[in-house]
Parts: sequence; structure tokens; C-alpha cells
Amino acid sequence: QVQLVETGGGLVQPGGSLRLSCAASGSIRAIYDMGWYRQAPGKQREFVARITSSGSTNYAVSAKGRFTISRDNAEKTVSLQMNSLKPEDTAVYYCYADPAGGTRKWGQGTQVTVSS
Repeated sequence: QVQLVETGGGLVQPGGSLRLSCAASGSIRAIYDMGWYRQAPGKQREFVARITSSGSTNYAVSAKGRFTISRDNAEKTVSLQMNSLKPEDTAVYYCYADPAGGTRKWGQGTQVTVSS
């Protein structure tokens, strides 16, 4: 059973920064992709960023240049450094992991609110 736990959400002013982290635990042989999605009130969940086990990254257009995704394969963690935050970044952020031999797992979500 693979579990993901996110930390690091909160309230930040526009232009500020936050760092989200997500730790995977359980019986894990290996993890392929890890990444982040977000869901704002009244909107569908949308892709934010992903990172492969070898470190290749992809970003949504809205995140490129402001967000940086990283991972520690040994610790089974993925992080999202978010800079120059805007009110439209307000959402619940969900991390995911694609474990070897299993289906995608999701974290419980962490709230990010960007407001003055």
C-alpha cells in the first residue's frame, strides 16, 4: 500500500513563495513519474508539473519560469518550489506518484492561498 503525504501549503501574499513537499511511503519497489496537479474552486483538476525518475521535467505554461519541481529518489520525495505566486495560483495542490507495477497514487491535497 503506497501512501503520499503532502506538506507546505498555506497563505502567502502575491509575489511570495511557497515550497510544497510530498513523501511516499509503503511497499514501493520503484517510482516512475512524480508530479503535481491543482484544483481551484469550481474548476477541473489541472496539471502543474512532472518529473521522471531520471530527472526530466515538464511544466504547465502557467508554471513555467516560476515553479521548479525536484525529487529525491532515495527518500521517495517530490517537491515543488513556487515563486512569484499570483492569486490565480490559489488551489488545492495534489501530488501523485506512478509506482512500478501499480496504478497512480494521489496525496490528500494541500491548500495554497495567494491573497493580500
